[in-house]
Amino acid sequence: MQGGQLIRKIVLVVLGLVWLFPTYLIVANAVRPATEYNPTDAVKPPSSMGLFDNISQAWSRTNVGSTLYSTALYSIVAPGLAVLFGALAGYAIVVLKVRFGFAWFIVIFAGTVVPFQMLLVPLFVGYSKVSLYDNQLGLVLVHTAIMTPLAALVMRNFFGSVAVSIFEAARLDGASTLRIFFRIYLPLSSAALAAVFILEFTYVWNDLLFGLTLAQSENVRPVWAELSALTTDVYAGTPVPIALAAGLVVSLPTVVLFLATQRLFTRGLTLAQF
Repeated sequence: MQGGQLIRKIVLVVLGLVWLFPTYLIVANAVRPATEYNPTDAVKPPSSMGLFDNISQAWSRTNVGSTLYSTALYSIVAPGLAVLFGALAGYAIVVLKVRFGFAWFIVIFAGTVVPFQMLLVPLFVGYSKVSLYDNQLGLVLVHTAIMTPLAALVMRNFFGSVAVSIFEAARLDGASTLRIFFRIYLPLSSAALAAVFILEFTYVWNDLLFGLTLAQSENVRPVWAELSALTTDVYAGTPVPIALAAGLVVSLPTVVLFLATQRLFTRGLTLAQF
């Protein structure tokens, strides 16, 4: 092995360990029994298993179970609508070549330029006036609006790589523009749509900002907003391992989804041609 390759591998290993170190701290202290936690020994491996007891205490101190349904609803419905709207936007701009198509794309994508924190006050005031505050529909709508620009960007790039002759041949056969979209372009873009859906599912599942601002009831609030009440009480009586164990368990659905669809996710991003 040449010296340059050896140095490169050593650097990559070191960077990988540095990247994984926070994950190690979370797992090690989530597994540690709550009574044995000491901030000065947080780096040391746990001497005994206390994960399941920590999870049980976290569930008894919060209402995480009642918020999981709402979180799953937001994480499935909002990204699903977003990828559909994004695909429609990309189809109209690239395939149908609507007038001022690039300007429309800029309008759609401009929403991502504004920090989400700047949207909180207008959203709170507007939602309060139209009875969407503390409403599941309200959170679905805001997540759909936020996720659509990314889907539009990906699908615009993907549809640009599809031969125009496919659309022209379908039109000659008498197919309408919507039929071509649903019967030809959507099946062709299934891998890219899946990749975008996985990314957006992860973001919505992990959302805390909008969940804290736009929801209050237990049946509306997402799971991380519920857990925030537990973690903000860490230094006032709730041991750190309990909060970490709860966060670790709640993070599992996104990890499982990514591992189960890793090959499809990689293929979809490749086809999207960022």
